[in-house]
Amino acid sequence: MARQVTERERKGGDQVQSLIRALTLLNRLAEATEEGSTLTDLAQQVGLPASTAHRLLATLEQERYVRFDQETRLWSVGVQAFVSGCAFMKTRNLVSLARPYMRSLMEDSGETVNLATEDEGQAVYLAQVECRQMMRTFARPGSRVPLHCSAVGKALLSAVSEKQLAKILHRHGMPRLTVKTITAPTPLRADLDRVRAAGYAVDDEEHAVGLRCIASPIFDETGDVIAAVSASGPMARIGDERVAGLGGSVLETARRITAQMGGKPH
Repeated sequence: MARQVTERERKGGDQVQSLIRALTLLNRLAEATEEGSTLTDLAQQVGLPASTAHRLLATLEQERYVRFDQETRLWSVGVQAFVSGCAFMKTRNLVSLARPYMRSLMEDSGETVNLATEDEGQAVYLAQVECRQMMRTFARPGSRVPLHCSAVGKALLSAVSEKQLAKILHRHGMPRLTVKTITAPTPLRADLDRVRAAGYAVDDEEHAVGLRCIASPIFDETGDVIAAVSASGPMARIGDERVAGLGGSVLETARRITAQMGGKPH
């Protein structure tokens, strides 16, 4: 015999539904590209009657999460949403947020995983999760590698503007580290086009002989690149047949870290 829903349970369910609807309205306002949104537009976007949308917006307005302009009749995000966002920004730490995903990638791939960011035209390693293999790569946090010949570097370069790219190459040049290092802007730009298409960069012994590395960019809430995550190991283990599969895993890891950071893909 089916159990009857109690009045408390029904009210609880209604409250959860109202909360979800209110948050959906707040999210739509956050995504708006104009000065604000009308009640009619908001209600249509979330699929609610205008009266219901107005009731929820009025509640959010009381707590200052949204604001209503009497002159323009437009709703927009309120100051309390900004305060809450700033609280998140204070506690957000890229390394600590990324590390669980880095460890998962290491376990799945069996290869060493690195996290790096750009600083002064170079890639700086922020963290590493070493694999359990006898042969493994090592990059001490704080160590630097050139952008043009490392997978993390090319992943970072793939998401910058042409003006930024030209500035970096002009300032730092493209020194040759191995016989496979790309040392001219035109082939590098072609390689970066491939990175954008695939979602991941590949370093085929361009930085160090015998090593292969695959990396993908991580983005912040504005869509700007802030870091890159990579998996690296000896060519003997990361053969040509593994590149696509490992590249997909690295790309998925970068997407998960981006999402965890509250970021937006480029």
